[in-house]
Amino acid sequence: MPKRTEFEEWIYNEIESQKGLYVPVTASIFERLLITKLPCDKIHPNPEDEFCFPEIGPSFRIISNYVNEFRENVQNGYPAIQEPLMVGKVHPSGYMLINGHHRWAAAMKSGFKTVPVKIINMTTPADIRRMIENSKHDKRVTMDLDEVVFRDANDPYIEKVPGLRGGGKNNKRMRLGIPALFRHFNTHGYDIWVYSANYYSIDDVQRYFRRYSVNVDGIIVGTAKKKVSESEAEKNMAKLIANKYGQTVHIDNDMVLVTHGGSGDFDEIAIEATGSDWSKEIIEKSKSFVKTEE
Repeated sequence: MPKRTEFEEWIYNEIESQKGLYVPVTASIFERLLITKLPCDKIHPNPEDEFCFPEIGPSFRIISNYVNEFRENVQNGYPAIQEPLMVGKVHPSGYMLINGHHRWAAAMKSGFKTVPVKIINMTTPADIRRMIENSKHDKRVTMDLDEVVFRDANDPYIEKVPGLRGGGKNNKRMRLGIPALFRHFNTHGYDIWVYSANYYSIDDVQRYFRRYSVNVDGIIVGTAKKKVSESEAEKNMAKLIANKYGQTVHIDNDMVLVTHGGSGDFDEIAIEATGSDWSKEIIEKSKSFVKTEE
């Protein structure tokens, strides 16, 4: 095995030093709006990311590619790093990388003092556990934000934006019928959970739904970055969810999948409508599995 360079040794030591040290905390809205750059040495690698896994680890080829890309960007008159690194605030100090480990390492190798960042508040296992423990319901509805809920502003079947406020930085619009759909299931004793493979701040997602007077109980983001093996904590969380919810209704664009607890039994219901009648068809067909609470 070739001997590690000084930089490679530093990276591995930095990864090792972070294990079990930091706890995610909530960043205020002012921090998230005002802090757009951070010193590189205030940013820490995330022990739960593949970058830090011994069997995978950092790719020094990718890091070198980014170093070259940064150099070319500067030579062409552009900012070295085009997209901000996603970070979350942690205790006792600093920020933990959520997305952008190789770019952070390349910035360190390039001698940058600061990097552009976007601070987001991710859902933590403690948040999920607290939501489950506080809920009085034993049923839930799940839905993918990007695949099902969000629509482009030019889509013909979208909800009108409430009030006089514009869309701000979020140009996503809500699919027509989502508020009615969520209220229907809320009324019948369901928790509402939404997911995304992308890295949104849960605060932004909550505000987005509040604009449409929609209640959402669980928000899980950043699901695209899966680990090679499921951790014991994740297995325990999945078991906790299975024990809590006797029924999970997953709504997709053309299908509703009704799963019954941890038994693995499920019912698949096809949805044919795609436009203004999409939510109406789901509500109508939900009569086959929704029981009105006394």
